[in-house]
Amino acid sequence: MASVSSSTLIIFIASILVAASVAGTMTNGVQRLSDALGDRSVDVSQEIQTDVEIISDSASSSSIYDGGNLTLLVKNTGSGGLAADPSVVDVIVDGTYVTNVSLSVVDGSSWGPGNVVRVTASGVDLSSGDHRAVVIVHGDREVLEFRT
Repeated sequence: MASVSSSTLIIFIASILVAASVAGTMTNGVQRLSDALGDRSVDVSQEIQTDVEIISDSASSSSIYDGGNLTLLVKNTGSGGLAADPSVVDVIVDGTYVTNVSLSVVDGSSWGPGNVVRVTASGVDLSSGDHRAVVIVHGDREVLEFRT
């Protein structure tokens, strides 16, 4: 009878050890998933708060393109402030990514909600005709079609 009790005790201890190692592995996996969801929620929150509009007048092509520089007025219509930094804004002109971009705040000291920045893309060579400029800020994509 004692041999049955000792073998049962050994199986019970082995079961506890296996359960503890499985629980430790599961806890680690759940923690990594929780961290990933937390990081993603910050990104989604930033995308939700970001909204911009291109307010340049497409009928006034001379104010948009002057023979080498493309200038767009972009208004922050979202609920959060944005950095007036070229790394925040992507500019695509007629399907070509523009790398030489500068920003300057027009009506204030920062690009807060309701403020406008002047986005200047230098070294842009456009022929006469219809063109398309795309501005992307934190996933928010705005398009301006104009004629030179």
